[in-house]
Amino acid sequence: MAKDLEIAVLLDFYGDMLTPKQREFIDYYYNEDLSLAEIAENVGITRQGVRDAIKRAECQLTEMEERLKLVKRFKEMQAGLEEIMECATQISAENRKSGLSREINDLSVRIKSIAISLSE
Repeated sequence: MAKDLEIAVLLDFYGDMLTPKQREFIDYYYNEDLSLAEIAENVGITRQGVRDAIKRAECQLTEMEERLKLVKRFKEMQAGLEEIMECATQISAENRKSGLSREINDLSVRIKSIAISLSE
């Protein structure tokens, strides 16, 4: 089972919808980087039991994303905010080249500030 960064992201968004055991196993496996055998030893079940629980949890996380698309929307918003920041930076640079309008400068600073606060 290849460790997938996307599952760790899905866990951040949808982890509370899993059972406590599934969440614990996925967290151990993806965030703590424990092997199936190490998890099995820590919780007192078989390696196969851990694998099955992780597989079920991965399927649930993937299905939740397919339905709700929260991660997709989040990534799109992040990309949009980055583009807004780049545009505001370009506006500031052009403004400096062409005579420095105080209003344009203030608005570009305000746009950057709003984009930064939304991305946090």
